[in-house]
Amino acid sequence: MSEPTRARAVLSTEDFKLIREAVLFYLRAHEDVPDSIKFSNLYHRLGSAAGR
Repeated sequence: MSEPTRARAVLSTEDFKLIREAVLFYLRAHEDVPDSIKFSNLYHRLGSAAGR
């Protein structure tokens, strides 16, 4: 059996920062939308994934 190939990162740290910034922009524009809590959670997860 051969060794499994190592997984490569799909997104860079810079990508996480850009996506997080876009989510924050959305959150500020849609504060009163019921689903905004999902975007808030995503914003915080992206910060954790990028190492803040």
